Amino acid sequence: MKIYTKRGDTGETDLRSADRVSKASPRIEAYGTADEVNALVGRVRPTGYDDVDDRLREIQNHLHVVQADLANPDPDPDDPQTEAEHAERLEDWMDAYDEELDPLQSFILPGGGTAGARLHHARAVCRRAERRTVTLAEEEAVNEHVVTYLNRLSDALFVLARVVNEREGVSEENPTY
Repeated sequence: MKIYTKRGDTGETDLRSADRVSKASPRIEAYGTADEVNALVGRVRPTGYDDVDDRLREIQNHLHVVQADLANPDPDPDDPQTEAEHAERLEDWMDAYDEELDPLQSFILPGGGTAGARLHHARAVCRRAERRTVTLAEEEAVNEHVVTYLNRLSDALFVLARVVNEREGVSEENPTY
């Protein structure tokens, strides 16, 4: 099977339903930005920490579900869908990792070591994916668990960035005003 189909050459793409839509539609923007997050998470791995890498692998799989969910405006019950449990799993991880970290006293500058800085980048793009999904939800029905998941994922990526930086001995820097 060829990778290229030429069907997108006119600026349209197919949804899961086979409906054709503009590549600039809010739905495509939402799941395309989730795809960016997924690629950025993939760029972080391997971090050198098996527990973090396992979490990132699972996050990438969750993001595939998010993308499938957003690409399907009218899912059947057996279609991939984001569930409340996806966000709950992230919360459990964050709660466990918080024990490893000093409490935040103020904002921190995104950065650190290579893995930490990449996780901060993924977090920022995740926030954009969330905004794009909220924009879509203002126009069309969207699974409510997708917005929740993306919101929680940006928090989880922030915590993972802090954990990796802590383990690498990289100090957090505070902004000056």
